[in-house]
Amino acid sequence: MSEIPLIAVVDDDAAIREAIQSLLRSVGLRVAVFAVAEDFLQAGQRQATACLILDVRMPRMSGIELQQRLATAHDPMPIIFITAHGDAETRARALRAGAVAFLDKPFSDEVVLRAVQAAL
Repeated sequence: MSEIPLIAVVDDDAAIREAIQSLLRSVGLRVAVFAVAEDFLQAGQRQATACLILDVRMPRMSGIELQQRLATAHDPMPIIFITAHGDAETRARALRAGAVAFLDKPFSDEVVLRAVQAAL
């Protein structure tokens, strides 16, 4: 039997973190949530993370900066960006750098689940 994938959610909005966590757990996935990128980096779960759901705008380190940092560290993982402040340039940059999806808030549960399925 294969291990249940771990999805990490990094978003400074507690309501978004809780909603995504609840959704993913409802379909049997393991979820770890973090309020800021630095918490994710310090948690020691990068190797176990099968997919990262990442807000674009956060305090201190943006989602784009975290994506770059992971790439520089040769620690790639599938990333799904979520944002309430998306623009064409940021979307293109994230997707060029390998993001699986770039979702504008608000988004439906189905859209998130399809993106996670594609990432896994």
